[in-house]
Amino acid sequence: MNVRRSAAALAAVGVLAAAAPATAADPSPSPKTAAPAGLYGKEDPTYDGVWRQSLTLVAQRTLGYRPASAAVDWLTGQQCANGSFAAFRAAPEKPCDDKPKPDTNSTAAAVQALAAAGGHGGAVEKAVGWLKSVQNKDGGWSYYPGDPSDTNSTSVVIGALAAAGTDPASVRVSGKSPYDALPAWSVPCDQDGGGALAFQPDKKGELLPNADATAAGLLGALGKGFVARAGKAPAKDTCVEAASRTQVADNAGAYLAAAVAKSGHLDSTLPGAKDQPDFGNTADAVVALAADGRVGPARKAYAWLEKNAGPWAKQSGPAAYAQLILAAHALGEQPGDFNGTSLVGSLNALGPAPRMDTSGRQQEEKEDSGNRGWWIFGVCLVASIGVGFLISGRKKQQP
Repeated sequence: MNVRRSAAALAAVGVLAAAAPATAADPSPSPKTAAPAGLYGKEDPTYDGVWRQSLTLVAQRTLGYRPASAAVDWLTGQQCANGSFAAFRAAPEKPCDDKPKPDTNSTAAAVQALAAAGGHGGAVEKAVGWLKSVQNKDGGWSYYPGDPSDTNSTSVVIGALAAAGTDPASVRVSGKSPYDALPAWSVPCDQDGGGALAFQPDKKGELLPNADATAAGLLGALGKGFVARAGKAPAKDTCVEAASRTQVADNAGAYLAAAVAKSGHLDSTLPGAKDQPDFGNTADAVVALAADGRVGPARKAYAWLEKNAGPWAKQSGPAAYAQLILAAHALGEQPGDFNGTSLVGSLNALGPAPRMDTSGRQQEEKEDSGNRGWWIFGVCLVASIGVGFLISGRKKQQP
């Protein structure tokens, strides 16, 4: 869930490789397309329009905001007739074709956003139907339909299914669900990086640890999407051979906890980025670690982000702010004060202004009012009983 550009962007800069996540890099190509009205951010949306919009809407809902109609309409307008989404369609009024090609990551992100926004059950149902139609025989998903499954794509689809109210375990091809696919990408315990998840096997069939895939796979193994809160502490901290999704999660959590233990952050694995921190993957790791009940390591990574990630978010745009907000949400932190910066205001300023959703608050106030009424009634009742006892006692004392 790093501030993702699609596989097409990676291919364009010549760094796409089987060992790297399909959407793990941000090559920041020269802007070719202006951001349309309703879309958050002014950066070229060619490779991440739907992704960043979806993260933004999800983050706003965790903050209690109702996303602006223009923002939601922009996202629904990107959907193809078959239910799928591509990274960005410059002419959404035209029928979809393979330019740009629909992908599972954009579609799954949009599902989570529209499910959170509410009122778009038809769009969500069509998108989920398309995702089910392109599931691979191993139970997983690839970025583009027809390619081999990978950890990141499978995990983001799991999150979409869960957000749509569908049990991922029930979505099967050839008898296999996405939970059956995840153990195949777990690095064996006796290898370097044991317990981590690989994006997918490399050309030699080997599994290489990948932090981005590990964070995504951990959330997938837990059945979680973009939004998660601190969960129950894991059963084990030692690596065991992963034969189930529970073991996948335990192993992945232990690996991530160890990875952030020393510095508080994950390192970038992009070519030429030696010894450089990876802000996006660190934010994702915070959410994953918290969801896995590893709150201590999650808080250490969040503290590092709070100290260092402000300039990165400002440069990267809405998806980065959204990631940090989701990290704060996972730990119950205050995104309105992120080392002196308001992640909330910074994100909302990049597009159409949302409004605070007071429906939940009004319900709470109504319930509180009812509770206060019963409390007052109870106090009065107790007081009246007490007065009765006093009067009775005084009568007994009278001659």
